[in-house]
Order: sequence, then structure tokens, then C-alpha cells
Amino acid sequence: MPSRIVVVEDDQDLAELLSYHLRKEGFETYTCLRGAQLLELDVSYDLAILDVMLPDLDGFRIAQILKSSERFKDIPIIFLTAKDLEMDKLRGFALGADDYVTKPFSMRELIARVRAVLRRAGALEKPTIYRLENLELDIQKREVKLRGKEINLTPTEFAILCALFENLDRPVSREYLIEKVLKRDLFDRTIDVHIKKLREKLEEFGPRIKTVRGFGYRLQA
Repeated sequence: MPSRIVVVEDDQDLAELLSYHLRKEGFETYTCLRGAQLLELDVSYDLAILDVMLPDLDGFRIAQILKSSERFKDIPIIFLTAKDLEMDKLRGFALGADDYVTKPFSMRELIARVRAVLRRAGALEKPTIYRLENLELDIQKREVKLRGKEINLTPTEFAILCALFENLDRPVSREYLIEKVLKRDLFDRTIDVHIKKLREKLEEFGPRIKTVRGFGYRLQA
């Protein structure tokens, strides 16, 4: 059964465009042009995409209402906003947002973020193959190909790249990589060495692995 996504966006053209691309990716969608419409929607859904600036109830208020509801409190939320202000983002995350996308954005980026949020929420099965342009990672075969040619990665490098793909465009902490991915005691700097070697092997995709200062790493979509 496809994951159900509700889009709350007062710009009708954008709402229809979002729904079109989500359906194209296999999701079932519902569209609301007002916040009140969402609160009156009598269907279950797996993810809410909320525009922050709505003409009646803003996205933050809707999030508060959803999170205080027994039925919808566990539904993940992605905020859409034209404002890239740190305080707004912090407020959104404090209200329980799972991600925050600033307009303008690419549909590919949004779809990647939707899939990542649904996977974390357990509403989407993890794929066995990840692709980023001409870079491909196959979990079952435990192989990575660049432009169709296999890259020889160590088990540790492969595990790190898997974690980065699973959290595409979101920062992954060193602690997570050490404790949850590699499951062994390592120094932070050991992870840095593995990342350095991984960047070298991925050639032009190496710079896509961004360092998040004081935290960890992020694979850029």
C-alpha cells in the first residue's frame, strides 16, 4: 500500500505540482489549500507537508494541533517556508518537525527528504538500491558503482556510505556512525580517516560528502 501524504499549501499551482510529483513517485496524496481543511480531513495519512505561511492557521499552529492529538501526534511533518531564518527553523523543530525545506526548492530534493522522513518513521521500506546521478549503491550485492564501474570499498567505507545515503541531505553524527553503523569503539578521528578515503574513491562525488563542523557528515543530494 503506498504511503499517504497530505500537502497543505495555499498556492494552488504549487500544491498541484507537489501532488503531481509525489503521485509520480508512487505516493497517494491529498491537497489542502487552507489549514482548516487539513483539520477537517477525515482520512489517515503517513506524512504532512505544511506551508508555514497560510492565510488562516499557520503551519506552526497546525503542527501544535496535530502533535496534541492522540490520533496524529506521531505523524511526521515537513515544513515548507519562504523564510530561511534560524529562529523559525528552531521553532519548527521544537514543535516536532522532522524536516524544514526552504523555498525555492527542487522537486528531487523534496522527494528525497520525503523518503528519508518516511523511512525514519517506519512508513517506508528501505530501498535495496540507492542512486545519486551516476553513483549507485546496491545493499544486497554489497557493491558500489560509479558510471557503471564497480568501486572497491572496504566494509567500513560501505557501511558509512549506506548511512549517508539513508539520510541523504541530512547530517549524520560521528557518534551515530560509530555506535549504530560500525558498532564498535573508535576514535572520532578514525571516522575522519575513513571519510577521507571514501571521498577519494568516489572521485567527483567525493566533495558531495560535506563536513558538518562539530557534528559529523552529510551526503549532498
